Amino acid sequence: MTVVLLRRAQDADARAAADVWLRSFAAALPTVVRPRTDDDVRDYFRDVVVPSRETWVAEEDGRIIGVMVLDGPLLSQLYLEPERRGRGLGDRFVALAKERSPDGLTLWTFQVNKPAHRFYERHGFLAAESTDGSGNEEREPDVRYVWRP
Repeated sequence: MTVVLLRRAQDADARAAADVWLRSFAAALPTVVRPRTDDDVRDYFRDVVVPSRETWVAEEDGRIIGVMVLDGPLLSQLYLEPERRGRGLGDRFVALAKERSPDGLTLWTFQVNKPAHRFYERHGFLAAESTDGSGNEEREPDVRYVWRP
């Protein structure tokens, strides 16, 4: 059995992390229209996410298989390779997020993403607000979740 290491992302991880995001988004949210191209997402990870956010990756055998991004108390991204869902990796990322932000966390997820709702609720997050999606670039109705210790 191989070990999955959670570590801070480095500049060289940006493309692999973006590619995990792209594959995960496509698998989990097939009905959500992305307003940005794949290359736009890769550029965003390279130019903004990795250098200026607290970005973590899950690495197994030299391959990035998950990405989590914290922006202060905001858990802004948590995406896994589709075949890695349901194997405890997301649990490890959430535990790390809680450790990094012990006073509480907030996150947004799309209303259509019922598996994410169940996942976060299992980790003690409570739905605090629902919107019509006018505040996000996808224009997709979403839910804000909050975790307080």
